[in-house]
Amino acid sequence: MNRNFKLERLQNGETIIASEKGNSMVPLIYSGQKHVLTPATLEDVEVGDIVYCKVSGRFFTHLITAKNDVKGCQISNNKGYVNGWTKNIYGKVSEVL
Repeated sequence: MNRNFKLERLQNGETIIASEKGNSMVPLIYSGQKHVLTPATLEDVEVGDIVYCKVSGRFFTHLITAKNDVKGCQISNNKGYVNGWTKNIYGKVSEVL
C-alpha cells in the first residue's frame, strides 16, 4: 500500500505546501498550483472552505458545500459534482500560492 505523506504530515500537526493535478477546482485552484494545507478537523471547518479529506476511500482537496451534525461535511468539486459526505477532514487550504 502506498504511503500518504500529506495525511501523515497533517496528522503530525505540520503545515505543508501541496499541489494536485486536475481541473475540478478551477478557478479556485488550478492544476498543479501550490497551496498551503494546515491541519484541521471537522470542528475547524465551515461551508465554503477547501479541505483535504477522505470520501469513500479516496482523498480530495475539494470544497465543503454543506455541513450536517450527523453526516459531517458534504464534499464537492468547483464544477458542481458532489463526491459525498465525510467526517474525515485532515487539512484546510489556508492560502493558494
